[in-house]
Amino acid sequence: MRFFITLIAYISFAFSNQYTFLVNKYDKEIELEAKIISNIAKSSMKGKTKLFIPKISDLEKKVYSKYFTLSETCEDSNFIFINKTIDEKQLCNTTDKLFFTNNYKKLIADKKYFGAFFWSKSRPNIVFISKRLKEMNIKLPKNYNQFIEYFNEK
Repeated sequence: MRFFITLIAYISFAFSNQYTFLVNKYDKEIELEAKIISNIAKSSMKGKTKLFIPKISDLEKKVYSKYFTLSETCEDSNFIFINKTIDEKQLCNTTDKLFFTNNYKKLIADKKYFGAFFWSKSRPNIVFISKRLKEMNIKLPKNYNQFIEYFNEK
């Protein structure tokens, strides 16, 4: 009897991982990130958004393609989300494209970014810089006003 109970326990533990959670935590984070970036892109642009993410993973492609038309190259896109460390020389001409990042320090240091979405203490954070929004002629809905930071840039 003890043998059968042990055998059933081993079998149930072996297959339990398949049914415990159908979506991994990482998938949930990327899904939330994609939804937020999609809302920001649609709010900040007129017309259809073509997203480019440098060094995009297969999982990110799968998730982001639900919300965006993905572009294989920077040149064919109009919204660029930098979520990894990349060589800035890999990027294309910045005149007609909007750049968004997932790094607050990068947002502060580089004027081509108008905003950032990043995780801090397991919470999502959104930041826009007022002066850059004006310079890029981006008009966000009023519900984004709480995320706009006003500080002097040189």
